[in-house]
Amino acid sequence: MAFASVIEPLRAANVISGRQCYSWSIVAPEAAPIRASSGYALQPDHSVKEAPIPDRIVVCSGGDADTLKSEASLRWIRRALRAGAKLGAVADASFFLARAGLLDGYRCTLHWTSQPAFGEAFPRVELDRSLFVIDHDRFTAIGGVGSFDMMLALIEKDFDTALALSVADWFAHSPLRSPLDRSQMPLRLRSGIRDEIVLACVEDMENSAEDALSVSVLAARRGISRDRLERAFRAELGDTPGRYMRKLRMRRARDLLIHSRLPVREVALSCGYGDPSAFARAFRATFGVQPDSIRRS
Repeated sequence: MAFASVIEPLRAANVISGRQCYSWSIVAPEAAPIRASSGYALQPDHSVKEAPIPDRIVVCSGGDADTLKSEASLRWIRRALRAGAKLGAVADASFFLARAGLLDGYRCTLHWTSQPAFGEAFPRVELDRSLFVIDHDRFTAIGGVGSFDMMLALIEKDFDTALALSVADWFAHSPLRSPLDRSQMPLRLRSGIRDEIVLACVEDMENSAEDALSVSVLAARRGISRDRLERAFRAELGDTPGRYMRKLRMRRARDLLIHSRLPVREVALSCGYGDPSAFARAFRATFGVQPDSIRRS
């Protein structure tokens, strides 16, 4: 979907405007077909060895981008950058660019499940929890609908708001906000949480995964009693604040284990567990397996 969400808005812009606003081609390390995660095969127009220099490059990758390597592709990308091309990434492809140093000093985003590992691996890149980020000559999106919204923003920059909104209407897509102000997907939309107090506490929890906040601290920040906070969480989420926090920490741990090579001890520390044994017990209680068993080979 991340791939289609890049191409289809451009196609619609051409049709709606009645002229060729955009042209595109698929470039891959080799000229052979590429099989997507859905099973469909994509036929590249060029290999990186003979691809032309474009105005923009959008790197698209699936969930293996944290380990993906292609020196030939990087040589082509760097050659295009020297010629003035702008560079973007959708889904987890920010991993591929960051490992090559091509996002150093820029703001970027990628899929939420990969953000903990990305933040640990690339401290020189400013990670943003947004649907998409456009920072000078770099542009990144979390994938899926985030890629679509990023392309709408680029269409608006290239042409005008009317064309961008027409493209959104073409696909029956209701923008979260005005085209140039859709960069941030609110936590409310991501989580489905309606209660303002619970929403604020969950945001605090997400921002302090390494130092678990006590229920008393969370309640004090909101100016309410611990009992009231407990009742609000049960009503909204069917869980207590403490258990919800543990679930958040365990999800972060799982994402770090899958998308990084950090030792289990460091993953435990990153999720607020100073005792690796306690971390392993909590992980097994949550997912039914030991932390090491979900590592990708």
